Amino acid sequence: MVWYKYLGNSRYADEVKDKQKASFLGAHYSDDYIEDFLKRENIPYKKLEYLEIPGIVSDLIIEGKIIGWFQGRLEFGPRALGARSILGDARNAQMQSRMNLKIKHRESFRPFAPTVLEECVSDWFDLDRESPYMLLTAEVKKDKRKPPDINEQTLVGFDKLKVIRSAIPAVTHVDNSARIQTIKKADHPLYYELIHAFYQKTGCPVIINTSFNVRGEPLVCSPQDAYKCFMRTEIDCLVMGSFLLDKSAQPPVRKDVRQEEVFELD
Repeated sequence: MVWYKYLGNSRYADEVKDKQKASFLGAHYSDDYIEDFLKRENIPYKKLEYLEIPGIVSDLIIEGKIIGWFQGRLEFGPRALGARSILGDARNAQMQSRMNLKIKHRESFRPFAPTVLEECVSDWFDLDRESPYMLLTAEVKKDKRKPPDINEQTLVGFDKLKVIRSAIPAVTHVDNSARIQTIKKADHPLYYELIHAFYQKTGCPVIINTSFNVRGEPLVCSPQDAYKCFMRTEIDCLVMGSFLLDKSAQPPVRKDVRQEEVFELD
């Protein structure tokens, strides 16, 4: 309001570039900063070449690994959009309850949202436009759904959550809807390339994207925040900049710093 109303600057939209810059407006940490932190704290890691990251991380997701994803500038706004995200395989029917109970520390029924390649969104969802800020909800396409059998149609309450409704059950709500984020290469090239690599290997252009935090905690900002959340949960791997951290290679976390004892649950 100050910029336009009080300072009198003109408004301009070219229908191509989003002046909000995909909400990636927050803090950024260079590879040098991240590596200095890892070395200073004697944290085991493997350094990857930039072009290796999509292929390696997509393989980990296909293997059923849950990934802490820390790349570029922190998102500004109500959603994690691929800069401070926890990622998983939307095709895995167990991912919803596993990520809720073991990572987010919340009820198993809470839904997760998908990120889908923008050019594929209409093939998988009843949506004919982009949704870069994960604010639009649409139903999964009928040809991607699994028709319920007779026994499933009679289920009520929490039993309905166990029904596999589509080819992407981890992001399909009980009413067959999903809250969608579309991604295009111009907004976040590395995140796009990760999902594109997953698509090439699986035929599915959709992954789970949930915020990199746990219940009662704000979104992680710094490498220190990300590592702490990684170690206090059952996230399998952490990818920060060019660095891959495997949970199995990390020293055990002290028992007195469990997340549940630090943050009040909602």
